[in-house]
Amino acid sequence: MAVELDPVETPRGETVYVDRSETRRGAKGPFFLVYTTPDHERRWGYYCSNCESTDTAMDTMGRIECNVCGNVRKPEEWDAAHE
Repeated sequence: MAVELDPVETPRGETVYVDRSETRRGAKGPFFLVYTTPDHERRWGYYCSNCESTDTAMDTMGRIECNVCGNVRKPEEWDAAHE
């Protein structure tokens, strides 16, 4: 069964596609995976459900943060030495 993706516009005016079935837990709300095309061919980034923004960043540890509202997902493998 194919999942329908929701088109959204990025701050740069590009259209990307949000898959609301693929989530990552955030402190203020989930992050949804975003793709460049509606066929899931190439992953683009994340969509913050808390403020409905695509302006998010991910670091090398897997931590996701929304640059608009500060919603954050902790790293997948956290090590106190990285703080």
